[in-house]
Amino acid sequence: MTQAPLLDRILQRINLQGPMPLSDYMQICMLDPAQGYYTTRDPLGTKGDFITAPEISQMFGELIGLALAQTWMDHGSPAPFTLAEAGPGRGTLMADILRATRGVPGFHDAMRLVLIEASPTLRRIQGDTLADYTPAWTDRIEDLPKRPLFFVANEFFDALPIRQAQRMGDGWAERVVTADDTGLAPGLTFALMTPTPLPELAHRLDDTADGDVIEWSAPAQSVAATVGQRIATHGGAALIFDYGDWRSQGDTFQALRDHQPVSPFEAPGSADLTAHVDFEALARAAAPAVPSLLTPQGVFLERLGITARAQALAKRLTGSALDAHIAAHRRLTHPQEMGTLFKVLALTAPGRPPVAGMTDPERPFS
Repeated sequence: MTQAPLLDRILQRINLQGPMPLSDYMQICMLDPAQGYYTTRDPLGTKGDFITAPEISQMFGELIGLALAQTWMDHGSPAPFTLAEAGPGRGTLMADILRATRGVPGFHDAMRLVLIEASPTLRRIQGDTLADYTPAWTDRIEDLPKRPLFFVANEFFDALPIRQAQRMGDGWAERVVTADDTGLAPGLTFALMTPTPLPELAHRLDDTADGDVIEWSAPAQSVAATVGQRIATHGGAALIFDYGDWRSQGDTFQALRDHQPVSPFEAPGSADLTAHVDFEALARAAAPAVPSLLTPQGVFLERLGITARAQALAKRLTGSALDAHIAAHRRLTHPQEMGTLFKVLALTAPGRPPVAGMTDPERPFS
């Protein structure tokens, strides 16, 4: 039996239950078993809807791998340990990490590779990419083994469901998704609920004004809490790469299809839905793990020697291949490209050295 289009099923739910939180809408659009964005396609690369840093250049994954291996050695080379990636896409980043760390004595022997992935389509692709490393999969962070954890996530947290609220006096009016009957055909739009105090946003009354929109993600904070607790208890480190800033401010909810922005309510399930990451919320949730200073991606990669690596690779290239290589280096590091928009947050256990290329803060929440 053919299932009704996702838009029709969402409208039916709204008709029966009333407006839905934005987080519910994102969850349905991204992970609906039959028509969800991530469950039905490979969204990455030039033929997909967006390109991530690992798809731009091998240098990104190579340097992350060496940073993780150096941190593993700085932390006493624990064995066994879990090497985990959340939202590993096609497995490109992990393949580059593993290639770069192949020569690190004991690293591969001690690691147990786990991929955190909900999409059946992407799991099949990852299995092909990483066939030589016998990865295990889980779709729950909580299922990671209780041992030292070295964790990486690139453009994972931005895709986790968010909620939004607009400040009104000392309360917050949540922005919800509801039916829009003003057009030629039924559609979706935003609406505001009645303002009410929201305990999870009480700390934002000091730095916001009437009309300001704040976003928060309970799933993102839950993941950060689990990763932080594992690291604080069993040791290890985490590297989180994403676009966003230290503290959420404004409406950043967006949709991307064929590398172009579109309305997030246009053809639900057919576009990538994301929002900027609130890194302060992740750092707070990850306690007692110790957060680093939030660092621009370009600065982090330069500290690890990406320019020297780019120059070494360039010696073997000519013509269009060389031009593409130079463009990739610029795209990853330049302030007007991904270098400043994307940030890096590291987590370590209390009393352990910081992740290579990162700096622990003196006052992380000031």
